[in-house]
Amino acid sequence: MPHTLDADAVRSWCALALDALGRAREEIDAINVYPVADADTGTNLYLTVESAAQAVAAAFDGHAAAPGTALRPSLSEAVRAMAHGALIGARGNSGTILAQLLRGMADVLAEGEGAPDGDGGYRDHQGDEGDGRRGDGADGLRRALRRAVELAYRGVAHPVEGTVLTVARAAADAAERAEGDPAAVARAAYEGARVALEATPAQLGALARAGVVDAGGYGLVVFLGALAQAVSGRAPAAGPVAARGGCPAAGPARTDGALADGASGDGPEGGPAFEVIYLLEAEETAVARLRERLDALGDSLVVVGGDGLWNVHVHVDDAGAAVEAGIEAGRPYRVRITHFGTAAARRAHADQPHPHPRADDTGRRTDAPGAPESPAGRADRAPRAVVAVVPGEGLAALCAEAGATVVTARPGEPPAAGELAQAVRRARAPEVVLLPNDADLRHTAAAAAAQARAEGVRVAVIPTRSPVQGLAALAVHEPGRSFDEDVVAMTSAAGATRYAELAVAERQAWTMAGVCQAGDMLGLIDGDVAVIGDGLAGTAQTVLDRMLAAGGELVTLVLGADVPGDVAELLERHVREGHFAVDTVVYRGGQPGVPLIIGIE
Repeated sequence: MPHTLDADAVRSWCALALDALGRAREEIDAINVYPVADADTGTNLYLTVESAAQAVAAAFDGHAAAPGTALRPSLSEAVRAMAHGALIGARGNSGTILAQLLRGMADVLAEGEGAPDGDGGYRDHQGDEGDGRRGDGADGLRRALRRAVELAYRGVAHPVEGTVLTVARAAADAAERAEGDPAAVARAAYEGARVALEATPAQLGALARAGVVDAGGYGLVVFLGALAQAVSGRAPAAGPVAARGGCPAAGPARTDGALADGASGDGPEGGPAFEVIYLLEAEETAVARLRERLDALGDSLVVVGGDGLWNVHVHVDDAGAAVEAGIEAGRPYRVRITHFGTAAARRAHADQPHPHPRADDTGRRTDAPGAPESPAGRADRAPRAVVAVVPGEGLAALCAEAGATVVTARPGEPPAAGELAQAVRRARAPEVVLLPNDADLRHTAAAAAAQARAEGVRVAVIPTRSPVQGLAALAVHEPGRSFDEDVVAMTSAAGATRYAELAVAERQAWTMAGVCQAGDMLGLIDGDVAVIGDGLAGTAQTVLDRMLAAGGELVTLVLGADVPGDVAELLERHVREGHFAVDTVVYRGGQPGVPLIIGIE
């Protein structure tokens, strides 16, 4: 692929980073010991990048839908969308710093872009010096990484070495020394960050005592690895390691002494009790005064953004005073306040069985200090719930009838982690089983579960890859048995269900079954193309025969939108006449884009 950084590369960077952080999320959470050992850095970084990716996707969708515009956004629009999405969705200390790093990169990459070339792309002009430097080329990437570090250090009230800031600076240093195209610069930045990450325990006592590298720095290395892959087409050969000595962290890191000696407050290790985060609309002069006031109230102060919109993050003992300071400065919104001690207890408690919310004789929830719950509210709360993601109205109605809380996936718009977490809250149960029903949602579901666990909900994600696996799991769900037994039974039922779907090929492509042409009917079995056919019914018959050759007792057919009922009758007859003692059930799922989903149990 071309070694360049353009809007398509930015979109690819977002997708690759989100996938990589999804895979690394639990390990990053486990080594999170500084500045507070609250085991959420990986989740926060994932949610921050998810917000950035959604903003970039919206920029592409906007261009595709608007007549008379370029087919895709410019590099400037893409990187600014990425930075803005990260800013408004930033979570935690590391997520807020990452948002500022992206803002710094956007400032440089956007200013160096040339004029439209008439084909949805953009020509590059020379830099201010007239020496042929390209704003979105290798030199532009070097300067973008340097600008990112400068802004990040400014955003942190009291920078500490051995953290994500150190790793970011090392990446910028390595990029400046690198020669070659943008891919070479991105690879150098990644390698520089990876080497710096390994040295963080020697720079920060909390990391040395726990025997781990910095969690935020680890996440940044993963993020830069995605950038290198996006512009070069090749994933980095060596990945970061979580523990000193090159040994992966086997579990949550030791957190004794994780904060500086002499810290005060009711939080972990004597630190401040609350984390306060909010978006703020304010003038820069007011934000300067806000920094001074918040710095006097607590620590871990990070204020990032600009142009009238800021993201404020601080650890304090007086959460109300931190919010009031924001009100005096401008208009704060999306205010999130987390009590560190409560959050830590909830995370620990979420891994233990508890069939009902704990309450004292007055009806006050003892696992949620300060949050009384009415008798009616407790009566409405089920002991266990199921949240299911489904692609069609018919499937949504079917799952809702079975008692599940439903999230409907729209074509081309997979639900975000926040949407799934909100569905868990709507379920109003202390125990929740989450069925993503899509292989591409596995990381999103895991991040949503992490959010819910931090709020005291016990959540299990069953890795269902298709709606028919979700239906099989839901069929054996039994709230009356223990949580672990229920999860095992549902997981077993889902795993015993093979799945297939039929879809129309959009373009010519090589597949596991050979070359397909645009308009061909594809039969995908367990996610891989196994059959290429002409029509829906004939291709479905071939798929059924292949799957039933390995055995099966029940066939489930889920019809998509606008599929005539006689197709189901034809397939039912085919199964009845060709396969002995196999039953068939048919549902009208109404899913768009996928005319037929098949399950074999």
